[in-house]
Amino acid sequence: MVIGLQWGDEGKGKLVDLLSAQVTHVVRAQGGNNAGHTIKTEERELSLHMIPSGVLHSHVQCYISGGCFIDPRGLLDEVKKLESAGISIENRLHISPYSHVIFPFHKELDKLYEQRKGRKAIGTTGRGIGPCASDRVSRVGIRIAEFIRQDVFEEKIIELLAMKNLEIEKVFQKPPIDGEALLSEYALYAELIRPFVKDVEGRLYQALVQDETVLLEGAQGTLLDTLYGSYPYVTSSFTTSSSVCAGAGIGPRGVDEVIGVLKAYTTRVGAGPLPTRLSEEEMGGFRGQGELRETGTTTGRDRRIGWLDLVLARFAVELNWVDNLALTKLDILDELEEIKICTGYSLDGEAIDRPPPLLSDFERVEPIYETLPGWERPTREVKSIRQLPKNARAYIDAIEDYCRVPISIISVGPSREETIQIDEEWIG
Repeated sequence: MVIGLQWGDEGKGKLVDLLSAQVTHVVRAQGGNNAGHTIKTEERELSLHMIPSGVLHSHVQCYISGGCFIDPRGLLDEVKKLESAGISIENRLHISPYSHVIFPFHKELDKLYEQRKGRKAIGTTGRGIGPCASDRVSRVGIRIAEFIRQDVFEEKIIELLAMKNLEIEKVFQKPPIDGEALLSEYALYAELIRPFVKDVEGRLYQALVQDETVLLEGAQGTLLDTLYGSYPYVTSSFTTSSSVCAGAGIGPRGVDEVIGVLKAYTTRVGAGPLPTRLSEEEMGGFRGQGELRETGTTTGRDRRIGWLDLVLARFAVELNWVDNLALTKLDILDELEEIKICTGYSLDGEAIDRPPPLLSDFERVEPIYETLPGWERPTREVKSIRQLPKNARAYIDAIEDYCRVPISIISVGPSREETIQIDEEWIG
C-alpha cells in the first residue's frame, strides 16, 4: 500500500508507477477525480485523476474499487486520453459496482456550498465529491450497479434530482438542472462504462489467495483524512491505510507492507493551517529552483510551501502503521544554505509534539525548528545513497530518527530514472 503522509501532492503517482513494474494488480480504493497524479517517463508526461497510476505498464490490471466516487464523464475522458496516447486499457480496467456516481448536481452544489461559506470556504476542487459522499452516507446515492441498469437508474435519478433541484432552487435561488437532458446524457455514459464493470473485490480476493502481488494506491493525503485530518479543511473521504483497505474490500491481514510517501518539505492546496509556511524571504531560495513543480495537478493552483513538519509526519506514520518511507523532491532543497525542520510545536507557551485536534489551536501553534546545513550541490544525477552529499544524508538521518521508520526510496526528480532505491546493507 502506498499512502501520502501530508496534505497530498507528495509524489504518490511516481512511486506507484515505479512499483507497478513489479506487481500484477493496482487499485484505487477511495476518493474521486479530485486526486491528481502526474507520471513522467522518458517518452511522456501523463496526468491521471481516477485511473490507477500503474496503467502505463501493459501487464498491470487496474481497478477502481467500491470506496471510490466516479464522475462518468471525467472517467471516459481519461480513458480517451490514454487511448490517444497509445495506452490500451482493453480488458485491463475494472470498475466496482459498489462505487458511487457523481452527477452534475453534485458539482453544482459543491460550488454553491463553497460560495455560501465565503471566507471560510474549504477550497474544494468543485468536482462534486463532497456532495456525492454526503449522499452515500445519507443512503440516497446512486451506485454503479444501479447506474448501468437503465430501469433502476431512471427511477432513482428522478427521485434524487427532485431533491437536489429543490435545494438548488429554494436555498440558492439558482435554475434547476434539466432532468431529461441529464438522463439522456448519462444513459449514454452508462452504456460506455458497463463493459468495465466487474466483480472487483472478488477478483482482488482471488489474486491475494493465489499469492499475486496487489498494490493499493492511496489518494489525497493523511492530513486530509475526514476523521484525523485538519478538520474541517479536509477531503470528503477517509485517506489512511485502514480506510484504503475498507475501500478495496481487503481485510487488514491482506496487507504486507505500508509505504508512506513524504515530501522533503511541506505543501498544501486550498485553505487550512500550514504551521511551517515559509516567509517571503525564505521563499526566495525555493523560487530559485527552475523546476519547483508546485502547481496542483487537479486544480492548477499554486501550492503553499512550508518547511518539513516532522510533528505531522510522525503523526501520519503512526496513524498508518507505516513500514517504510519514500522521500520525494529532495532535489528542490539543493540550493539552500540552511534547511529548517519542525520538531515540535509551542501552544500558549507549552511544548507539544502532536497536532492539536481543535482547529483554532492548530491555527495558533508556533513551530519549533531545528536548523540543518544545506548541501548546496545538485542531486538530480545521483544514483546511490552513497553519492549523496554528507549534509543531505544527515537530513535523511534526522527524518528517520524522528519518524522511527527507515527511508527506502528517495526521489531526486520527476522522472522514473531520478530515483534512489536504498539497499538494506546501507546504514547511516
